[in-house]
Amino acid sequence: MTRLPIITVLLFLILTSCAKKSDIDTTTVKSLDLNRYMGTWYEIARFPHSFENDLVGVTANYRLRDDGKIRVLNSGWKGTLEGEYDAADGVAKIPDPSDPAKLKVSFFLFFYADYYILDLDTINYQYALIGSSDPNYLWILGRQPQMDPKLYQKLVNEAARRGYDTSKLYKVPQPEL
Repeated sequence: MTRLPIITVLLFLILTSCAKKSDIDTTTVKSLDLNRYMGTWYEIARFPHSFENDLVGVTANYRLRDDGKIRVLNSGWKGTLEGEYDAADGVAKIPDPSDPAKLKVSFFLFFYADYYILDLDTINYQYALIGSSDPNYLWILGRQPQMDPKLYQKLVNEAARRGYDTSKLYKVPQPEL
């Protein structure tokens, strides 16, 4: 009997978050070579969230699975680059093959979240801007742990143009290579 109020609150939160209108421009890149997108990406900046609280040196590693889905391994260190290692294993899928840059990712059972590739270096696959229809989720990724400041600012400007509040961006400490 005590579970019912919790389930009711969770259901309400899920339904109201789905109904929320967003003024975010979620237009994704038109060209995506999924094989070239695979591999390791460094988290250059992100909006803060509880599931990445206090993580630094964060990377995302993507690998195609035999079933066509994508294995996602997010990892980082708690507090400092010498802190305790933490990792989350998940799966991503492409619901609509005609728009392969609009993915859904899950780290918990059947709960999927948006993973939209909003901007991408489609020549060399060296940077990506990842967002969601929810204005509270945004990431800047790069293939190297450090990003050229001009490129970083270009991606911040693109996110702002799309309606994200870029003042919330947190630059993730990464190791020097």
